[in-house]
Parts: sequence; structure tokens; C-alpha cells
Amino acid sequence: MKILILNGPNINMLGTREKDIYGKESYEDLLIKIKKWSDELKVDTDFFQSNSEGDIIDKVQEANSMYEGIIINPGAYTHYSYAILDALKSIDIPSIEVHITNIYKREEFRKKSVTAEASIGIISGFSFYGYKLALEALVNLRKGSI
Repeated sequence: MKILILNGPNINMLGTREKDIYGKESYEDLLIKIKKWSDELKVDTDFFQSNSEGDIIDKVQEANSMYEGIIINPGAYTHYSYAILDALKSIDIPSIEVHITNIYKREEFRKKSVTAEASIGIISGFSFYGYKLALEALVNLRKGSI
């Protein structure tokens, strides 16, 4: 099984941005953890991060023929990108939306995810561990366990 891990704006700044909210671990730390979890699950993962909406849309469209699932953290685009929503809805592979923080305990504008409608589920508030939960969910979905 091959899964794309797709991260949006400012995720590359983990470890330096708002440490009181996002923690002290870096983006590289996140990638190392995901790779470890992927290996344990015998899943191939590719990583893509962009601060540009168009690049994210292009990668979603490209993923349709290359992957069996997407784990996406759209970053701030979560709250207003109908273009990313449309891209996710236009593909035939499942996606799971992940957020490091609990978006429902944050500012009012962060409590709405316009992109969630295209995903089979959302994992929010479990820090980096949310990515592991998403990997496990996609593996179990493929097995027919969920």
C-alpha cells in the first residue's frame, strides 16, 4: 500500500512556530515518526509539503493515479479552500484529514473545516500521533476492517 502524506502551509515551521500550541518537535521529527510508523505497518509513504494552494491541488490530482490513500493536513487552507475540497472530491482514493491541534478548541474561524467534507474522517488534537491513527485507519480500510 502506498500513501501520500500531504501537509499544507506552515507545517514546515513546526518546532519554531508557536511552540506553546504546536510543540517543540520539528517537521523533520514528524517525518521520522511517520516513516517509523509506516515501516511498522508495511506501508510505503511519500511526503509533500507546500505553502501554495495550487501546488497542493496539483499533488492531490496527481495522487489519484499513484497512491491508495492520502493523509492531508491542509493547514490554514482547511478553513477556506474550496479549491482543495474540490480537488479531494474529484479523486477516487480515500483521504483522511489530520490536525495536530484540536481545531475545535481554537479560535472560532478554525472550528470550521471546509475540506473535511471530502475526507472519510478527521483526526484532530492528538499531535503527531494523529498521523499514526490515520495510517492505521487507511490500512484497515483497505483490509475491509472499517
